[in-house]
Amino acid sequence: MQIKDFAKKYKIQADTIRFYEKEHLLKPKRRENGYREYDEECEKQLQLIIVFKQLGFSIKEIQQLLFLRNTSISTECNSSTVTLFQQKMMQLEEKVEFYQQALNVMRTIKTLIDEEKYEENKSVMEELIVKIFKRGGYKDGSFNHSY
Repeated sequence: MQIKDFAKKYKIQADTIRFYEKEHLLKPKRRENGYREYDEECEKQLQLIIVFKQLGFSIKEIQQLLFLRNTSISTECNSSTVTLFQQKMMQLEEKVEFYQQALNVMRTIKTLIDEEKYEENKSVMEELIVKIFKRGGYKDGSFNHSY
């Protein structure tokens, strides 16, 4: 399939696909006329990229995983993969915990508003928001992206 159809199928921009090619994450075949041809292997590769991106992996980390995927199985390869996954799992667990706390705060605030007790609970709601704000990594006007 050509880039336009490939991009449409996965609901991403053709420029994003070209970027993934430039970063050696995708390697479509070329037709005689120079057009890219995205086959089943490209689809599998793009599906992996999309999932890894959603899980918070950087382009460099995805490159590493795809390289390891195509490397002969070895103790070093296995160790590298396990280490990277452990790091990401910890980050995801922190995010899940943060979002669970945020969801609980939102439920509490919603209940207070539903009960038409906004005015008398305004300070409580603001404290809850500040708590989540600080838990999210905001300190001294800057944001720490790791939860």
